[in-house]
Amino acid sequence: MSGRRVAVIGAGASGALQALHLRRAGAEVSLIERGPAPGRGVAYGTTRPEHLLNVPARRMSAFSDDPDHFTRWFEARGGGGPEDFAPRMLYGDYLVSLLSEAGIEAVRGEAVDLAGGAVRLADGRALAADAVVLAPGNFRPATPRGIDPAALGAAWIENPWAGGLEGLGARDVVLLVGTGLTAVDVALTLDATGFRGRIVALSRRGLAPRAHGPREPMVAPAEALPASCVALLRRVRARSGELGWRSAVHELRSVTQAIWGGAGPEERRRFLRHLRPWWDVHRHKVAPAVGERIEAMQAEARLAVAAGKLVSAEAIEEGAALRFRMRGGEAVETLRVARIVNCTGPECDIVRAGEPLLAALLKAGRIRQDALGIGIEVDPDCRAIGADGTASETLAVIGPVTRGTFWESVAVPDIRAQAERVAARLTG
Repeated sequence: MSGRRVAVIGAGASGALQALHLRRAGAEVSLIERGPAPGRGVAYGTTRPEHLLNVPARRMSAFSDDPDHFTRWFEARGGGGPEDFAPRMLYGDYLVSLLSEAGIEAVRGEAVDLAGGAVRLADGRALAADAVVLAPGNFRPATPRGIDPAALGAAWIENPWAGGLEGLGARDVVLLVGTGLTAVDVALTLDATGFRGRIVALSRRGLAPRAHGPREPMVAPAEALPASCVALLRRVRARSGELGWRSAVHELRSVTQAIWGGAGPEERRRFLRHLRPWWDVHRHKVAPAVGERIEAMQAEARLAVAAGKLVSAEAIEEGAALRFRMRGGEAVETLRVARIVNCTGPECDIVRAGEPLLAALLKAGRIRQDALGIGIEVDPDCRAIGADGTASETLAVIGPVTRGTFWESVAVPDIRAQAERVAARLTG
């Protein structure tokens, strides 16, 4: 089926990798992107040098049959070696350069529907396609409860990477709603741009990402892994005592998707309810240099990570007055801040995401939400599952929105594997 026309909708990292592998397999590719910067997406669209990759260069190749590809590219530009953590904007440059070398130019426009063997764009254009791959990446974060953006005005920052933190003084306080990777990005940028005020990061559990240690070898599990979440948790705790927590978590890396795939619906729900926050901060670690900087800011009392719940926020002169309740407490406390930054992480519910194309496909029964409400349901080959339960031969989905089926679907190695599998299937 060489020469088959395939449209890839979304040109972030997921879409770029998919387009590259389709072109490698001989397909004609239309890469559709509504934003101005194809090949970057949210993660690699940053322009801040302090925002580093969360894994070393040796694991970031775009091609599984050439695992040192990115390392060579990185070294050739004086960036470092295989164990170094490159700036994320540099990885965006890498993807852009690969698209250029492959002769893939993005079509600027917003896809709003699929009909009649074509992708319909908001401006009325139609691009013919024998098959379509959805690669929407991460959705915008939802607005937290207790926040009225219109009432807060300039004090509320919806997009953490769009600015709005300029002109703050040493007596100002910035609240980060969320304590995960987005909050780490914002804290690093405030520090790098000279902010010497106080930063408070607030989330329900107050958990922040851990840092990588020295190179963590892949350790084969010592025995058959238990299927139960509770039993698996006990095993990881025991192995942490033997190997250290980093190795205990890392040894699950190659089998995580298999464990998730073998778990029943209730086990998956229990994991999401009780264990997900701990998994996220231990599994998705930050670069050692980032961890050191965050620890230094905490030691200097410039950054505090707290567990609590935001009750309300009211606009006041030069900022906002917050009311919040600390975890485990009943008293409602108040805090005056200059800015509130939405660091809650991407929305996972495709119904609430507000994406016109997904809304149209849901209405038409071409896709359906997964049983956990955390993405689009796909089969093991990334084929979209329709409302009638049938897997589509011409509509595929890759990237973070497939977490309901694969769980591990946000790191480049996982997305790369999906892209290779889809490209092979669609081109025969």
